[in-house]
Amino acid sequence: MIRRYYAYRYFFLMLLPVVAYFALFHYAPIYGVLMAFQDFRVLKGISGSEFVGMKHFRELFSGLYFVPVLKNTLIINAYKLLFGFPAPIVLALLINEVMRPAFKRIVQTISYLPHFLSWIVLSGIVIEALSPSRGPINIALMELGMKPVFFLADTDWFRTVLVSTAVWKNVGFSAIIYLAAIAGISGDMYEAAEVDGIGRLQKMYYITLPSIAPVIVIMLILTSGSIINDDFDQIFNLINANVSSVGDVISTYTYSEGIAKMNYSYAAAVGLFKNVAALVAVLSANFIARRFSDNTIL
Repeated sequence: MIRRYYAYRYFFLMLLPVVAYFALFHYAPIYGVLMAFQDFRVLKGISGSEFVGMKHFRELFSGLYFVPVLKNTLIINAYKLLFGFPAPIVLALLINEVMRPAFKRIVQTISYLPHFLSWIVLSGIVIEALSPSRGPINIALMELGMKPVFFLADTDWFRTVLVSTAVWKNVGFSAIIYLAAIAGISGDMYEAAEVDGIGRLQKMYYITLPSIAPVIVIMLILTSGSIINDDFDQIFNLINANVSSVGDVISTYTYSEGIAKMNYSYAAAVGLFKNVAALVAVLSANFIARRFSDNTIL
């Protein structure tokens, strides 16, 4: 066994930076969870701060602001899951049907590009595109004799902007997984279908989708945790006081409590609740998937 590990020693050395990253930035901060059960003081540190038990959790669930924030989080993330999960599947199916390799590469590049841009850059693009005075969408509306819409300051439109921009950013990169799964389907199945005179849509429905169903189920399980894990970077860069009633989510609430108000223990309690809820969501989705199929992650 030792000899076998020694033979792959260089591969293990390549793995060290990744292990170090997760150890320093993902596992070491777990120690900070103790702050949720303390009256944390910066000068005293975690080891010297007073233990208060479940005090901050009682404040959390009895507070006036947490329930609306939780409601916003669930609504926004439910819409993102509803529209954002099937979107890359549809895109992958459509790209797979493109016959010209050059056009396929162009479509893939255009759809992948937003994923590699930060939300700071994308938010600037969105703000300019939706500007009520100089945005192309509102200019088109005014040319049609309609009034301009301030999308980012309208409570009726803000969630739509969040969901659509999230889908736009992630759809191309997420489609890579499904394209890889489609590439693994045996070509003999498609050839046999062509001999039987089956069209493209029928091949997609009877061959492609059933073949990638295990991947779809696993991705759905992994994505289910996002029902409570909102995208802080996106919302923080797009939200404003006019739409905080429909756009303020758990992550922005944690930021305002922990950073702006320096209420570290309360913010830690909010963060711990969010992580536990996400874990429960993933385990529940895995349990349901196990009841109906053999494709699970645990």
